[in-house]
Amino acid sequence: MTELEQAHSNMVNQQVRPSDVLDERVLAAMSAIPRSLFVDPELAGLAYADTALPIGEGQTMLSPMLEGRLLQALQIQPDETVLEIGTGSGYFTALLAKLAGQVISVEYFESLSEQAQSRLAALAVKNVSFHVGNAAKSWPLTDRINAIVITAAFVSVPEEYLHSLKVGGRLLAVAGKAPAMTVQLIERIGEWDWRTTALFETVIPPVIHAEPKATFEF
Repeated sequence: MTELEQAHSNMVNQQVRPSDVLDERVLAAMSAIPRSLFVDPELAGLAYADTALPIGEGQTMLSPMLEGRLLQALQIQPDETVLEIGTGSGYFTALLAKLAGQVISVEYFESLSEQAQSRLAALAVKNVSFHVGNAAKSWPLTDRINAIVITAAFVSVPEEYLHSLKVGGRLLAVAGKAPAMTVQLIERIGEWDWRTTALFETVIPPVIHAEPKATFEF
């Protein structure tokens, strides 16, 4: 086993699993996809550390522990379609693709989207459609969707996303303002009824063009 392979194994078994990520499908996906392929070569040695890493355009990857906890909370099924807001490096996209039937992934920066596409193509991942644009308020879909995951933070989740869910669907997002942000699981339990569960606290960067407004003190 190479040093990177050992670090990959340690990430899953000594970081992710002990943080109460016990879903075997999630752990298998994280074991199958080398995270080091989704960072610049000079950062490969840090790819499996429990830290956010720069990916270009001023953006960062989420930490492995947080990614594992988000995937476990979503409970994605093999026949489901998932909308991901924030393609980023493409690593989380690849994990989603392992778990879901189809992934629709949206990225603000074209350069990051193109880089992610080439990385997933190299891994022969074929069930992802990539899109570029501003998803700060909504993203147009041809039909309602099973699950939505947003990999950056909103002050509050835009209502348009809630209406994009099928009844029985769920949305996972980080909401609030630093330093008080909460991972929220929002389930659509009826045509006009949603249930929100606060799962745990974390802090991640905001969605581009959905940043908190500056407050002034006098």
